[in-house]
Amino acid sequence: MFEFKDPKQLKKFTKFYQHVINEIDIGVHVIDESGKTVIYNQKMMEIEAMHVEDVINKSLRDVFMFYEDQESTLLQALDEGKTTKNKKQTYFNNKGQEITTINNTHPIIENGKVIGAIEIAKDITKLEKLIRENRAKTDTLYTFNSIIGESGPIKEVIEHAKRATRTSSSVLIIGETGTGKELFAQSIHHSSERQSKPFISQNCAALPESLIEGLLFGTKKGAFTGATERPGLFEQANGGTILLDEINSLSVGLQAKLLRVIQEKNLRRVGDTKDTPIDVRIIATMNEDPITAIEEGRLRNDLYYRLSVVSLHIPSLRKRKGDIPLLVNTFIHKFNRMFQMDVRKIDEEILRLFYEYDWPGNVRELEHVIEGAMNLMIDEDQIDFVHLPSHFRNKTQFKDEIPQMFQPSNKKSDYKPFTKPLKQQLEEFEEYYIERVLEQHNNNVTQASKQLGLSRQSLQYRIKKFH
Repeated sequence: MFEFKDPKQLKKFTKFYQHVINEIDIGVHVIDESGKTVIYNQKMMEIEAMHVEDVINKSLRDVFMFYEDQESTLLQALDEGKTTKNKKQTYFNNKGQEITTINNTHPIIENGKVIGAIEIAKDITKLEKLIRENRAKTDTLYTFNSIIGESGPIKEVIEHAKRATRTSSSVLIIGETGTGKELFAQSIHHSSERQSKPFISQNCAALPESLIEGLLFGTKKGAFTGATERPGLFEQANGGTILLDEINSLSVGLQAKLLRVIQEKNLRRVGDTKDTPIDVRIIATMNEDPITAIEEGRLRNDLYYRLSVVSLHIPSLRKRKGDIPLLVNTFIHKFNRMFQMDVRKIDEEILRLFYEYDWPGNVRELEHVIEGAMNLMIDEDQIDFVHLPSHFRNKTQFKDEIPQMFQPSNKKSDYKPFTKPLKQQLEEFEEYYIERVLEQHNNNVTQASKQLGLSRQSLQYRIKKFH
């Protein structure tokens, strides 16, 4: 123990001590003999998402909650003089938020009497959450029947994906956010010989760099403070398939380790000295052009060539707009079941707006728009413009471009904007627009339908409709 006779020395030491305790990258929590908190450092505040005022000088039992069959390791150290090392503990802060830590806890003893207890904690809350999410995902079953679409672009990629079910080669699925890349990955797995084995999915962009390696490849007990014997996702997927979503989000160093696992078909847990053989099919996804990612240093070219034995390019919704009515009806039926509603259709004018929209969020965005619209309905059986979510109705594209669409054309000099019913106005513009596109392509229906985002049959129907 230090003894300071000079108050200035004591004050200076206290400042140094406070600075050090708050700078160390590990949680420190100390209670006195009455169970009240006397030291609570900055890292512990971050781990437990609390302010020092919420905890300091307050009884531990009054601030935190524990499961019925668990006791605080800190209180065990105080009440029983018990030391615990590398023990996982899950509890709740004063807001009911779940916290999971690995703790080293020690009683503080003076003259043979316990006068307090100290806990050194390492946060694994995010890791535990990710593991639970992966387990929950295995309960979701998607097959090729889950993929909605009849347009040429989507049918072509479905056919290529079905062919990939015959082997265990790596697959790289490329597509914008919201196009349904995981649906394809699960469909491939559930139609392959590995269907009875695990399917493990992990979004690489959701992982902190400090957790990803241990989560993917597993950890050896004692590899670092708080490390436990834990198999990684690759071992959990053994015999089955692992989906690595947004593979380009992994650091280049981890990409090199992943490449080694693919090439050698074995892995080494963090902190271990021996290799474990694995038999896992790897499906990876990207939401950007892989060549661009390679040129800009986000993706190793050797890993790309290993993963892209089979490459699937999922079309964006703006390239398969002919599927919009089918998708809309599918989502209406889905949310009718979920919300116990009886919505039967969507207004045709809204469908025309949907055709004009670019859908940057793709199928997922369309699904959210339908869900949002049905949340605003009471007993109506048709989705109208007023039901669309406000953020969608206020899109710049709808506010600024649609009025311009109905300006007079050279062809119809007697055309007077904003004087006719909306349905008639839209039909007249649709007729005019289709005529101009057909003229542009010398009446080639196939080329015109591609530009319009319609199926050939759908365009032919409109040609007949408008004579």
